[in-house]
Amino acid sequence: MLVVKSIPAFNDNYIWLIHNNQGQCAVVDPGDATPVLAYLKEHDLQLNTILITHHHSDHIGGVSELKREFSDVTIVGPQKDAVAGLTHSVGAGQQLELFGEHFIVLDLPGHTLGHIGFLGDGKLFCGDVLFSAGCGRVFEGTPAQMWQSLQKLASLPVETEVYSAHEYTSNNLSFAMAIEPSNPQLQIYREKVNQLRAHQKPTLPTTIEQEKWINPFLRVDMPEVINSVAHKTEDLSPEGVFTALRKWKDSF
Repeated sequence: MLVVKSIPAFNDNYIWLIHNNQGQCAVVDPGDATPVLAYLKEHDLQLNTILITHHHSDHIGGVSELKREFSDVTIVGPQKDAVAGLTHSVGAGQQLELFGEHFIVLDLPGHTLGHIGFLGDGKLFCGDVLFSAGCGRVFEGTPAQMWQSLQKLASLPVETEVYSAHEYTSNNLSFAMAIEPSNPQLQIYREKVNQLRAHQKPTLPTTIEQEKWINPFLRVDMPEVINSVAHKTEDLSPEGVFTALRKWKDSF
């Protein structure tokens, strides 16, 4: 199995570093090259591959500098998003090999129109689509697209590890508690997260199973979640509840 480490960047980004214990590594969504280069130097690693989920600057800002330092690096990103400098543009269903493990590309529109994810070795790198206890804002796509993307992720094996790109968990849990205050799993998880953050430790990765227990955006069929938005929408279908939740979270 591959080893994954987090490299903090900016205020709350995680650049995920994947390595194979043989001095080779890949990074996911390097918005800033400086902490990546420092980590590579400290641990004597050679950058082999860059994986990009979408075009926002806090996910691609460090690519050009990393390319200058590692001229042979493979840069894989979405064919439907405008990302300069890719060596391989990929879309839904395509596969790539990373240090002996096969990864499949998932099409995850909503946050951006061309957003993708990478799934392999029991790990999901999903950028800004699924967060722990939350989901990404809908900037370019539609709520329906984001809902379908989340449904796609919810159908993955429950043990799948979820490597989101931001440390938003504490904030997301505040919203989740407002939506489903009677959920005992939420209360347990909030305590765990509070302890981790008190020691400045990441709350990620999470798992699909964990998110099905506590993430309101994956629990739109639960009575308490439905009731929480009943005053905000007449559409209480799963997609309608999701849309109301996402709109509410935007101004929470």
